[in-house]
Amino acid sequence: SYDHKYTYTHAGYNLKATDMQAAVGLVQLGRLARFVKARRENFDALKAGLKRFEEFLILPEVTADSEASWFGLPLTVREGAPFKREALTSHLAAAKVGTRLLFGGNIARQPYFKGVPHRQVGDLTNADRVMRGTFWVGVHPGIDAARRAHMLASFATFFKAL
Repeated sequence: SYDHKYTYTHAGYNLKATDMQAAVGLVQLGRLARFVKARRENFDALKAGLKRFEEFLILPEVTADSEASWFGLPLTVREGAPFKREALTSHLAAAKVGTRLLFGGNIARQPYFKGVPHRQVGDLTNADRVMRGTFWVGVHPGIDAARRAHMLASFATFFKAL
């Protein structure tokens, strides 16, 4: 269930920012408030539009007393849904709606951990569920009302066909 881009076979770190990345970051700081506002608006609009599909999807809840700056809208296909995550994400891809799997998924299931001593509490059922059923849709600041409408219509088309 891992996206090959997020399969970890070795431990490693890459924490160095290049001069170019630092320069871009400095320019982007001036746009940060606008980006965060747009991401929140996109998140809220998409979440509200997907609320009618909660029988199939688990929608995220914002942590109390927090102000999130969303990377994306995480969605989890409910256990027992009449489809798998891959069917929905394939449909969305065909409709030009980008999705991304949840990075490393259940990190304890990564190839790197097979030979590494570690402690595990429980059977990791929920982590496995997230690994198999969760994906993101974007909330990029460049997504406007027309693109949000297209995204929501693409979900509606998929669910209508069930």
